[in-house]
Amino acid sequence: VVFTKEGVRSLRGNCGKAPERLCVFEYLYTARPDSVICDCSVPLARKRAGAMLAKAHPVDADVVIGAPDSGIDAAIGYAEESGIPYGLGLIKNKYIGRTFIAPGQKHRENRVRIKLNPVSGVVKGKRIVLIDDSIVRGTTCRGIIDLLRKAGAKEIHMRVSAPPFVAPCYYGTDIDDAENLIANHHTAEEIAQIIGVDYLGYLSVEHLLQIADGCNGLCTACFGGTYPTAIPSRGD
Repeated sequence: VVFTKEGVRSLRGNCGKAPERLCVFEYLYTARPDSVICDCSVPLARKRAGAMLAKAHPVDADVVIGAPDSGIDAAIGYAEESGIPYGLGLIKNKYIGRTFIAPGQKHRENRVRIKLNPVSGVVKGKRIVLIDDSIVRGTTCRGIIDLLRKAGAKEIHMRVSAPPFVAPCYYGTDIDDAENLIANHHTAEEIAQIIGVDYLGYLSVEHLLQIADGCNGLCTACFGGTYPTAIPSRGD
């Protein structure tokens, strides 16, 4: 899938004086891994995010694994930058959709259990760097970490190729009400304890804006609460 800069502008339509903003989460998660958006390769952007994570949050570990599918390219980028070997530590059930948009907490938890299976030969007895694209409520990553612990992982150091979610999205991405976002109630250290990892590191907003080379005007509202358009109040 290829969206040129001109194509993205035509899809946006005539927005009047509103600034053009492309959702940065397209590069991290929602776009297909073979996409090119604004002349920037999505898998390359994800690898850049992983490399930046390796520089910002280094660790001694035995293997880097990615949460399929969007975490894999970032994991490869982390492995290449850090020198820690990359391994295929999680196998995805291709018949299960994206869990973070599934309706209801219990439903999301059940889907996580049947979506992924750990590869015990890769993770058993190992110090793991787990790369994922985001933490929204904590449901999906907590389920993945539980699977890895049961498979015998010795240590789990989680790296996230997005900053903490602190604000809802009003433009079409299913980012929940601010009250339900785990980062609004807990520090990174507290979230690490809640989800069961040894250490948690996020990509900064500053680095996030550097992953899509040549793409100017990215929307990062869900990571900071600054929206490119006026947001109506609940009473409007």
